[in-house]
Amino acid sequence: MQTAEAQPGCWLAAYTRSRHEHRVATQLQQKNLEYLLPTYERLVRWSDRVKRLQAPLFPGYVFVRASHGEQVRILQTAGVVHLVSRAGRAIVLSQEEIDRLRTCSLQASKIGPHPYLKIGGRVRVKYGPFAGWEGTLLQKQNSRRLIVNIEPIMKAVAINLDGADVEAVN
Repeated sequence: MQTAEAQPGCWLAAYTRSRHEHRVATQLQQKNLEYLLPTYERLVRWSDRVKRLQAPLFPGYVFVRASHGEQVRILQTAGVVHLVSRAGRAIVLSQEEIDRLRTCSLQASKIGPHPYLKIGGRVRVKYGPFAGWEGTLLQKQNSRRLIVNIEPIMKAVAINLDGADVEAVN
């Protein structure tokens, strides 16, 4: 993981106030800063109609390309709370991660947010015949196959599940 001081013109994640992602993106554009706000299409149902809306894929985040000296300009943008950082230094996203986010943005009707699942973390199956089973997420292949460790019997089982069928256990 690199810090923003290590590279000029690197990609940073700006954390925004709730529901301010589009406003922040507009202001960054006005400041001539390159930004990325990945969105997805979601259906919103009101009492009289259903409408497709573009919603931020990662609520509360806008990604910005900036040099170390431009960080102040980002922080002075209305709606920006802080830059995502570790030990007081902004964390740099790799170009590969940004390219993936851009690809997602081009497929807005085919993607959607999903809770973060970490290998080694506790998970629970939400739907289907295995609903309620808990275990440790050991491996995720092709986003279709999860290997869940069933601890009470000290065995593991490979279950073909959709990633949306699993939730993290706190």
